[in-house]
Amino acid sequence: MREMLKKYKITEYDFFLVTMILITNIFGILAVTSSFPSLKTSVIGGSIFSFLVMVFLSLVDYNFLLKFNWLYYIANLVILALIFTSMGKRINGARRWLQLVPGVRIQPCEVAKILLILFFAQFIMKYKDKVKDIRFIFVCFALLSLPVLLIILQPDLSTCIMIFVTFACMLFVAGMDWKLVAIALAVAVPLVLFVISDAVNGWGIVFGKILHDYQGDRILAWLHPEDFTTDKAYQTLHSLMAIGSGGIRGKGYNTDDVTVLNAGFISEPQSDFVFAVIGEEFGFIGGCAVIILILIISVRCFLISFRAKDKAGQLLAAGIGAWIGFQGFINISVVTGLFPNTGLPLPFISAGSSALLSMYAGMGIVLNVRLQSNKYI
Repeated sequence: MREMLKKYKITEYDFFLVTMILITNIFGILAVTSSFPSLKTSVIGGSIFSFLVMVFLSLVDYNFLLKFNWLYYIANLVILALIFTSMGKRINGARRWLQLVPGVRIQPCEVAKILLILFFAQFIMKYKDKVKDIRFIFVCFALLSLPVLLIILQPDLSTCIMIFVTFACMLFVAGMDWKLVAIALAVAVPLVLFVISDAVNGWGIVFGKILHDYQGDRILAWLHPEDFTTDKAYQTLHSLMAIGSGGIRGKGYNTDDVTVLNAGFISEPQSDFVFAVIGEEFGFIGGCAVIILILIISVRCFLISFRAKDKAGQLLAAGIGAWIGFQGFINISVVTGLFPNTGLPLPFISAGSSALLSMYAGMGIVLNVRLQSNKYI
């Protein structure tokens, strides 16, 4: 127990970061309970439990946690593989949920994000002298490919992209050679353009063979929403209507007036499209507040990373900061029509116990990295 817990000074606790997280979570509770009042008990209860987990982990030495990095990796593969057994539950055509007991299910891909950050933080730390070696990078990608493959098979392409971005950020912070970064961009940018061209022109090279046809349809709906007003672009178009109707100050929390939300035009207002609820009820001011809060949380994680006492702490804080920041950016971009539709939740706001618990756990680890840093932020 002494090895796991250390004594810290209360003055070194990052109350500013905790406050930003709580305010963001409160926005989420208000938005979710407004769109789905039946979720009030579960959302508030889940938030309180997740907060307590964060506080506990913030006092646990992260170096102690990293000793079990291979256990996290194996556990990650096991829970992702269990989805394809009788325990896996299919919802809306995707097999992404694991039914533990009646009434209780988790989303393994959300758990995978934090477990992979923990694993690679220790793995890269152990071989930090080899991070500029292309062979080491290939080994890392080989280790990453196994869980990513299991996530692709669900299918969940958006989470795979999220994991790759987080992993790339960790490698960058670890000191990966700039030449490798340039090569990766030189390959990735043309590849993305090719995939979009395949969807637009209907070549059938990628979609229908490597990726699913519905993913190509989402790209078409993103580029030409006017042709998919009743199906693929339905939610995005009505989300834009909801955000626009909110004006500067919004229509008010849980208003009785007829709105895009309570008229039932948004089918997933409690999860993927919760930002539309915020835009309609709290207006431009509320939407900007949420964006700024998520940005502050992400930037704060990177500041903590820069001042961490060791490489493992740097990688943990940077990886979690990239995860929170990029996922928030993707979610809001989807709701506002900047990106094709995906299934990524808005950090600390969207309903979903697995995502909320994983994010709070990640922030608890970041807070411990901060406690073990003697440098002022």
